[in-house]
Amino acid sequence: MDIAQLSHDLTQGDRRALARAITLVESARPDHRAQALELLTALPPRPALRIGLTGTPGVGKSSFIEAFGLMLTGLGHKVAVLAVDPSSARTGGSILGDKTRMERLSREPRAFIRPSPARAELGGVARRTREAVTLCEAAGFDVVLIETVGVGQSETVVAALCDVFLLLLAPAGGDELQGVKRGIMEMADLLLVNKADGDLLPQAQRTLADYAGALRLMRPRPQDPEDFPAALTVSATEGRGLTEAWEAIGRLTHWRKEQGHFDRTRADQARHWFAQEVREGLLSVLLRPDVAERMAALADQVARGRPPEAAAADLLNGGLLAKLSRSALDLASDSA
Repeated sequence: MDIAQLSHDLTQGDRRALARAITLVESARPDHRAQALELLTALPPRPALRIGLTGTPGVGKSSFIEAFGLMLTGLGHKVAVLAVDPSSARTGGSILGDKTRMERLSREPRAFIRPSPARAELGGVARRTREAVTLCEAAGFDVVLIETVGVGQSETVVAALCDVFLLLLAPAGGDELQGVKRGIMEMADLLLVNKADGDLLPQAQRTLADYAGALRLMRPRPQDPEDFPAALTVSATEGRGLTEAWEAIGRLTHWRKEQGHFDRTRADQARHWFAQEVREGLLSVLLRPDVAERMAALADQVARGRPPEAAAADLLNGGLLAKLSRSALDLASDSA
């Protein structure tokens, strides 16, 4: 693959080049990883607004993203949607059907939708979602929407990817005590009660009141103005509340930039992903044949009754840490 040509086409906004580049960075082949690093290094920085979005299955994430994305493209923005699809624990496969659920947005020339499998990754995002965000920014998209798999309270990893984190809620989805749960609730910047239309409108308004009261009980965050986190009602089908949500995102982003929180958060996120890459690199060494053979032998001893802690200490004290360090350095030098 001609990385220089791919980089040029990508920065010119070529959608096929963007799709090929994301496929490249998602590949686990060593030669592809080396090319992906070369591509990412060559791309000029083009920061966009990164918006993470999560919610339980059935809350209407895809419908909201389509309506919200169409509104943004109508305002002149270029919108990229990175949708992370759950993978089967048995087969490892994913449906990747987000384009079919966002039919109108997928036909919009100023929008780009890319579904990716979560595989075995936790936290609601795929392993290479962060790199895919960088590629979308380099291609000229100024708003990147990151949709998580929607598994519930554990999806906090997406907060290390985005500038603004949205949590979609269903009408009558929980009372005020449900709202003060830690984890994903305390990470959200905006709580959006979706499906606030028709017969569900009174329930949506009651749910909004419950969560607004819960937010007042939570400890204020230093990176937020006084009226954030905020709760709003939206309707993806009728398009109501979308403008207000976008205005709230704009006010929060503007305030964070003025106060210096925006750049500090981006720097902290970069440190987080550096440490994550180091951890992943070290863990990958455990799959090397020599290390895997030693682990298998010790695992047999554990199966026959040896304490797992003793076997782990035997492995780690037997020079494995030094082996991991040398192997990680070898991997880094090969990539460079």
